[in-house]
Amino acid sequence: MNSFFRSIICNSTRASKCIEKETIQELWSGYGTIKRVELVGADVDSVIVKHVQLKAQNNHPRGWNTDIGHQRKVKSYHVETNWYEQYSALSSARLPHCYAETHQEDEVFMVMEDLDASGFPLRKRSLSWNEISSCLQWLAKFHASFLGKESEGLWDIGTYWHLETRPQELEELTDQRLKEAAPLIDQKLNSCTYQTFVHGDAKLANFCFGENGEVAAVDFQYVGGGCGMKDVAYFIGSVLNETESERLEDQILDTYFRFFQDELENENKELEQEWRSLYRVAWADFHRFLKGWSPGHWKINSYSERVTEEVLANL
Repeated sequence: MNSFFRSIICNSTRASKCIEKETIQELWSGYGTIKRVELVGADVDSVIVKHVQLKAQNNHPRGWNTDIGHQRKVKSYHVETNWYEQYSALSSARLPHCYAETHQEDEVFMVMEDLDASGFPLRKRSLSWNEISSCLQWLAKFHASFLGKESEGLWDIGTYWHLETRPQELEELTDQRLKEAAPLIDQKLNSCTYQTFVHGDAKLANFCFGENGEVAAVDFQYVGGGCGMKDVAYFIGSVLNETESERLEDQILDTYFRFFQDELENENKELEQEWRSLYRVAWADFHRFLKGWSPGHWKINSYSERVTEEVLANL
């Protein structure tokens, strides 16, 4: 970090000094780093710094090194700074406080709360049902917080697999029937009556857990408008295998909507009916992306194929 970025950290946290402690991870495709930084003389002992370098010379892990992909990624980081600047304080779902964010030429720099230090130090590779329920509650709180809001400065349509942003993956899709139906699936989700903000990348790796069972979430690069079922279907696909996803489907939806209705001033059964009918549509939408992006991916399974076949038959 140069002196300019160090001054941002110190000024935003009122620290007298900051010291790089560790690199938590490299950003996808080589776009920068996420680091933990120790503070001296501040009210908190550490912060998380996300330092993005938006140069076009990157290395996609699956070979998708294209200008379309680069421009999508560039926009995603600007969306994330807009999210923290304009919207994050409105969320009743727990997420990190942003102390500062800035742009300098082709770099983006964000100083955020260290959730580990705030009581969310655990990362999970698998979840119990109670932990799944806690994540569904987080999603319900998040979606209820932004129900009917306009996503100005964010993605018009959230999620990183949104059809309009993935023309190359659609071109690579060999399932011709699904390929032809992709715009109809997309339209069905985008034209639903009840819209909210979706997290857009609500996988297990983006949830942080506390010892007491509470949950927080990170990574808001793909937040934008949409049907909440996109997040729910994607999250479940990241934590359950095909047998569990099918067996627990009703329980998953019942649990999510119980939490969601609790967040509303007045129960909205019309919304629930509409979104329940779109859960499998959202599942098929992600399945479409996955089959074009990575045909051998472990998430492509018989349950996803059956769900997608049902959706195609009902279009």
